[in-house]
Amino acid sequence: MKRTMVLVLAIAAAGIAATAGSATADPRSGVLHVTKDCSQYTFQAGSFCTITSSNINAITPGSKVVYASAANFALGVLDSDLVIDGPGNNTAFGHVVLDLSTLTGIVTLSGGTGVFTHFRAGPLAVACPAYPVCSWVGPYSFGPIG
Repeated sequence: MKRTMVLVLAIAAAGIAATAGSATADPRSGVLHVTKDCSQYTFQAGSFCTITSSNINAITPGSKVVYASAANFALGVLDSDLVIDGPGNNTAFGHVVLDLSTLTGIVTLSGGTGVFTHFRAGPLAVACPAYPVCSWVGPYSFGPIG
């Protein structure tokens, strides 16, 4: 489990480094930075974290990140689909794998409704060094223009 998590984090870091220069070249893609407050997250299915900041307009502060599955404490992992529930009809779909012992992992986001129809992000590195505050960092894009 830990060796797999290290490999996944290394891949995420490579993806972040590869896209670091693209944020200014194309506003439809770049490096996503999200901070969320997980003080209301209970590790149960249906619980949520609240977005507190984001560097892209589509992910607004106050949006909820709702987790479909409960954390598996026996395996030491949260492996769950998730939804970013934004204002109006703006919902993004994704998946997280989080190591519960380190509170690090990977999130991927793929499509949704409204502004998220052609949205893709990931792998996003998850870190919670000051839990309940957590962050996501990694590449994103809004798909082809046209």
